[in-house]
Amino acid sequence: MNPINLLFQFADSFAFIVLSAVGLAVIFGMMGVINLGHGEFIMIGAYGTTLAANAGVPLVAAMAVGVLVTAIFGFVVERTIITGAAINWITERTLGRSVIDPLYDRLLDSMVATWAIGLLLTQGIRIVFGNSIPQLGTPLGSVQYGAFSYSIYRVLLAVVAVCVLLGLYVVFTRTEFGIRARATIQDADTARSLGVDTDRMYTTTFVIGSALAGLTGALYAPSLTVVPSMGSAFLVEAFVAVVVGGPSVLFGTTLSGGVLGAINALFTNLYGTFFGQIAMLLTAILVIRLLSNGLTGLIEDIRDRMVGE
Repeated sequence: MNPINLLFQFADSFAFIVLSAVGLAVIFGMMGVINLGHGEFIMIGAYGTTLAANAGVPLVAAMAVGVLVTAIFGFVVERTIITGAAINWITERTLGRSVIDPLYDRLLDSMVATWAIGLLLTQGIRIVFGNSIPQLGTPLGSVQYGAFSYSIYRVLLAVVAVCVLLGLYVVFTRTEFGIRARATIQDADTARSLGVDTDRMYTTTFVIGSALAGLTGALYAPSLTVVPSMGSAFLVEAFVAVVVGGPSVLFGTTLSGGVLGAINALFTNLYGTFFGQIAMLLTAILVIRLLSNGLTGLIEDIRDRMVGE
């Protein structure tokens, strides 16, 4: 087992898990909405980036296009499906009443609704663009070490993942928006009575989560095959990471990314990609079964016991 290869594999796995999960974690942690269309949101970011780059836009700018397109799409979905605010605005002026209730904290309803959105997106993209489009090449080349080589770009994504986590930490802990967002998470009714526009907080959060999904798709567009069904692989990793991480959005995503990434890298390095995925999923099953509040719940229990002593 080559230790350098193991390190690169861990960085790659960590980046994939964290970038896949962070948008889903933000939306679920604040809104109580499980977005089963999260993988298709990532796919939109990848398609937006690839199509823009193929049209001659520089890669970094094309990535920005992918993120922007996904964020706009997320705003439309939140206003029409998740909250129904746009539809209620029309019915209030025609029928004199609202007809749609928000999907906040309605897990099964939100899962069905977003799952349907994901199916529509997959088939819609397939109808419009076909089963494939011209792909992008992976930039930056590869690093050689002995008989092995690894993509520099894929390793760089681990740095991007850490920067995304740090950026979100600053936003949610050091800004006025973050204070209002955390107040909305803890008690939306009390926050509303204190003057927080919780509806705007929910909308902004969903847009941020959508933009993060678009960023993931944009970042992986040059290194993966961009096809209509690509979102399913991201969704599995994201869902597992969010559940394993527990209730703390950022800390949980970081922990699950580190633990699952290390296990995936170790078994992939020893036995291949298939066994790496199996080991990661078995670890997730054990954590879910033994730790009801995930990894962050375990850390909080340990901390409370130490304080109690």
